[in-house]
Amino acid sequence: MKKIFSFAQKKRQSPSSSLASPRRDCGVRASGRNAGYLLRDKDLGKLHKATSVRDVAKVQYLLLLRKQDLNDVDKVKRTPLHLACANGYPDVVSLLVERKCKLNLCDGDSRTPLIKAVECQLEEYATILLEHGSDAHLVDANNNTALHYAASGLNKDIAAKLLKHKTNIEAKNKEGYTPLLLAITENNHDMVDFFLENGADVNASDKSKRRALMIAVSCEPTGIVSPIS
Repeated sequence: MKKIFSFAQKKRQSPSSSLASPRRDCGVRASGRNAGYLLRDKDLGKLHKATSVRDVAKVQYLLLLRKQDLNDVDKVKRTPLHLACANGYPDVVSLLVERKCKLNLCDGDSRTPLIKAVECQLEEYATILLEHGSDAHLVDANNNTALHYAASGLNKDIAAKLLKHKTNIEAKNKEGYTPLLLAITENNHDMVDFFLENGADVNASDKSKRRALMIAVSCEPTGIVSPIS
């Protein structure tokens, strides 16, 4: 695969490189710690508010009263578990999971708490969810699995755990990108090698029939995936 990157770099430096197709959106948001939810009081119920400020005692109290269901969704379809996973609150995540909350409910963008945890690069919470039975095969509104977000965020440890739970390494999002092809757009040799070592298909193509080499050639030198709203 390194030969592919080396060849792609030579193509960029040659006069004909300007003829390459412009890089396209790959259908996945940029991952990272700043990928959490926008929180507005008007969207949140009591349990969601307590979760969003890490008030564990209030969460326990509301659940004890049984006036708040731990699977209730707010006005934009997020469960308390979604908020806890995105905001990085391990004690709240553990509490909700121990109370047998539903792990695979989707927010307004069809993202499960697992997908959100991986998008925010929070490995600890992704691990908790996987160990308690979160479905790693589910996809968001753009057909991205959690593994696509791991590839976008360049996190091999999270990717390895997802593969251990039998995530489909060849899953394609709406743009036809597999996690391997996403790693190529990021110009991240280590992540590309990781997917190849785990059996990813180097001949996979996106919906425009571009394979790994063509994508490597057409990528911008920075390899930064443009986020989409």
